[in-house]
Amino acid sequence: MKVSIVTKRLDEVAADAVVAGVYAEEKALPRELQRLDAQAGGQLRAALETEKFQAKPGQVTHFHAAGRARVVVVGLGPRRDTTPEVLRRAAAAGLRRARDLGARSVAVEVLGDRLPPRQRAQAVVEGAILGTYSFDRYKREKTEKAVEELRVAQPDARRAREVADGVRLGETFARATWFARDLINAPANEVHPGHLARVAAEVAREARLRVRVYERGECRRMGMGAFLGVAAGSDRPPKFIHLSWVPAGRRRRRVVLIGKGITFDSGGLNLKSTDGMLRMKDDMSGAAAVLAVMRALPRLGPPVEVHGLVAAAENMPSGKAIRPGDVLRAMNDTTIEVGNTDAEGRLTLADALCYAVKNVKPDEIIDVATLTGACVVALGPLCSGLLANDQGLADRLLASAEASGERLWQLPLIDEYREHLKSEVADLNNVGPRGGGAITAGLFLKEFAGDVPWAHLDIAGPAFTEKDLPLGPKGATGVPVRTLLTYLTTEGRS
Repeated sequence: MKVSIVTKRLDEVAADAVVAGVYAEEKALPRELQRLDAQAGGQLRAALETEKFQAKPGQVTHFHAAGRARVVVVGLGPRRDTTPEVLRRAAAAGLRRARDLGARSVAVEVLGDRLPPRQRAQAVVEGAILGTYSFDRYKREKTEKAVEELRVAQPDARRAREVADGVRLGETFARATWFARDLINAPANEVHPGHLARVAAEVAREARLRVRVYERGECRRMGMGAFLGVAAGSDRPPKFIHLSWVPAGRRRRRVVLIGKGITFDSGGLNLKSTDGMLRMKDDMSGAAAVLAVMRALPRLGPPVEVHGLVAAAENMPSGKAIRPGDVLRAMNDTTIEVGNTDAEGRLTLADALCYAVKNVKPDEIIDVATLTGACVVALGPLCSGLLANDQGLADRLLASAEASGERLWQLPLIDEYREHLKSEVADLNNVGPRGGGAITAGLFLKEFAGDVPWAHLDIAGPAFTEKDLPLGPKGATGVPVRTLLTYLTTEGRS
């Protein structure tokens, strides 16, 4: 979808369809719709009254006027309740309706008037692009209906710069999310550790980033026994990926992003059930998010040095696989008893955390992982969990998630639960009891972050959806790409 800004009123923009918003509980139509209604001889208002359109958030209707583009009207809810997420969802619903009507080009206003123009423009473009995502790469019959051009109407030249900045941010955030969704939705026979390494190399080439991919032997020499233990059962060799964005000029801080990169999780010798294994191509959602963020950074240009790490491996059962009761040695010499081979993500993240602390020496670390079913039980399928050893970092991430519309909830790191990780034969066990499993996993990771400010995002619930959502169809969601980009760009502006 090509996105452009048109310095005209909405009713003056040439397009196959136009999308306009209406607030609830208000009798008068917005000026944009008043002009469109006048062109249609009052038929638009009559149609809305006949349909009893209440302008509830997400409500959509459309109208065909003779000799005029199709008009799609979206509800914005009460004016006082306007948020960026309301605008994202309204734009997504409006663009989907226009697409389904066969529109190739769509004109949209910068919906609402309660928020600054930049914020509204970003939300509208994000929603328009995210809401029309589809994945048909492996289907013989491709989707024919698609919006090819989005024209954002902004007649006020004084606000053009703000709107242009918002459009740029919205397009960048949404396209990064698409990139992550495409990686996650693809099958594990295509997206394996070697493929992630190739994608990282392509990202580095396109975005002019630094990249280093460590092979098994190099990881062994660095002492990554936990990561290599997980990878031992697969015929596909593991890859440890390190991407770097170093901004021009003085940097404000150095941030490490770590994405869990288990490209398929069978559970290892503690084999998952058939139903539990079916969707495990998505166990690299954290890695996809980190790669997507790194790819987007050059266009955003924050004065923050960012390093993206992915310990990519498959967790498979074989004669070479680790067994329950085996003891692995992490990069920092911590020994770990394997209580369950299906708690493999934290083992790979442990060595990635050690690598970050030792080799990158960051100001802060954020890891992203589809880590525990316990977090899904606690927070459901629409909310990620946050655990952190630094409340300032946690607060900034919570604010970024709120701004981006990606739900995030902080869970406590309860020190008394650390005793659940005790082992009789090693420094730690990789699992604890069933209760508080998300917290126990966080405490395990905390051991490897050292004194560096660190936050863990458990995205096991919202990384993949089994039903259509307001901002995307069934499948990968791309969470938390927009939260991380918001965080990094906000830090850059602070």
